[in-house]
Amino acid sequence: MSLGLGIFLLVVGAIMVFALNVTVEWMDIELVGYILMGAGAVIMVIGIVLLTRKRSSITTTRSAVDPASGEQVTSQKRSVDDI
Repeated sequence: MSLGLGIFLLVVGAIMVFALNVTVEWMDIELVGYILMGAGAVIMVIGIVLLTRKRSSITTTRSAVDPASGEQVTSQKRSVDDI
């Protein structure tokens, strides 16, 4: 979601800076566009960092012998920890 929001803010800011030719007394549209483009770039960088963060996984293997049948039973448990 953060990548989509970053791209959206970047595009809206670029439209406000480069495509609009409107003057408003109480607001500088180009400045708002540059602010939106900067916020979009920051949000995209944060989104990419969150997507590529490192994860560690732990695998536990247990082996036992079934007393009734004499078969060897092996079970595995896997867990993923977010860092």
